[in-house]
Amino acid sequence: MKVVVSGLVFVLFFGACSTQEQVKINLPITLLSQNSKEYIDNFQANTIQLPQEEYEKNYFAVWNMPKSKKSLKELMWAFDAFRYGKSYGENLQLVEKSFFTQMRENANFENFSSINKPAISLAELNIRAFPTEKPLLRNPELAGEGFPFDYMQNSTIHANKPLFITHYSKDKKWAHVVSSFAFGWVKTKDIAILKPYQTQLWQKAQQAFVVKEDVPLYTKDGKFLFKTKLGMMFALISEDKQSYTILCVANYKLNEALFLEVNVAKNVLHKGSLDFNKENISRIIPQFIGKKYGWGGMYNDRDCSSTLRDFYAPFGFWLPRNSYQQSKVGEIVSLKNLSNREKKELIKAKAKPFQTLLYKRGHIVLYTGIVDGKITILQNVWGVKTKEEGKEGRYIVGKTIFSTLELGKELDTYDTDASMIKNLKSFNTLF
Repeated sequence: MKVVVSGLVFVLFFGACSTQEQVKINLPITLLSQNSKEYIDNFQANTIQLPQEEYEKNYFAVWNMPKSKKSLKELMWAFDAFRYGKSYGENLQLVEKSFFTQMRENANFENFSSINKPAISLAELNIRAFPTEKPLLRNPELAGEGFPFDYMQNSTIHANKPLFITHYSKDKKWAHVVSSFAFGWVKTKDIAILKPYQTQLWQKAQQAFVVKEDVPLYTKDGKFLFKTKLGMMFALISEDKQSYTILCVANYKLNEALFLEVNVAKNVLHKGSLDFNKENISRIIPQFIGKKYGWGGMYNDRDCSSTLRDFYAPFGFWLPRNSYQQSKVGEIVSLKNLSNREKKELIKAKAKPFQTLLYKRGHIVLYTGIVDGKITILQNVWGVKTKEEGKEGRYIVGKTIFSTLELGKELDTYDTDASMIKNLKSFNTLF
């Protein structure tokens, strides 16, 4: 039931002008079995059909608004959050004050809401807090900061997903967009503008949900478009015994949309959303196990909340983007002021495997039931917090795993005050 996984933790200490590296080798941590079948068997509910219409309403919402529902103040949040003197760049030195001045000027917020056009992503896109590819880090000498925690990385959006352009940066290199779950800056060259009648036709079509990840899609003449990701949904044109023909969009010229018919094997897509049952959970969950952690979706990877969003997407269940918002969906049970034992008892009594999320500040996980008397969860996690001689550290995990609520407890440096179970705020059953 358990496997031993070795790990290296690299702790970097940076001076103002030089770098010293200290390599710390931790003892192995013990992981639960990563065989998803052992957890999926905990799902005992009957088949649940979730309202696909509600999912589609949220998915296409930005194509059906005349202007951004976000205020200018909301869109400028990053300029209040990140300031000179507390921000570090890719060289791990403090970012110069001129950087923030340049970013604010190029953000061109005086022209906010001057475009107001529907658009679509042409590839997997990073949504940035400032119109820049440059990273912005907190103090890299602190545990849990520095790489890979680039605070300019707001989120990612999969290829061929709906967007709404509010305005362009002054240099026109960036477009400020609103998606159905996040907003920020994307590169202008990576999106195409759609006409209203095109978005309406797309929405009226039968929808096909991606159920198999990382399958390359090609045009009829063999040109690569992008790879499938769980969380994608396409307009269905036709089907035969072996394949579906779906509508995809590429860039024609000057951000004009080029509509393409693409053939996809039937095992990659499902016409309409999947029923939520043991068989279909078994199709989706294994595709997440072992996938690398990606802060804000960096490097085409996922973080904790995007993992859960994309897990539920093929079933036609909509989740918002970040962990706090996800913790407010469904029936919420507070764990405030309870002991660890009381929390465990309440979770065992009321939580439903694969239907309940467990939340602590900044992190959210999927409850997967009781195995060998222990609460088990699925989580995409960066690392385990440690403490040695009063100094915080991290034991890096960096992927999606099944675990208990006390991952890494056997480490000599395990920080019990930072454990998942001690810091749980609530759990919520989605349906």
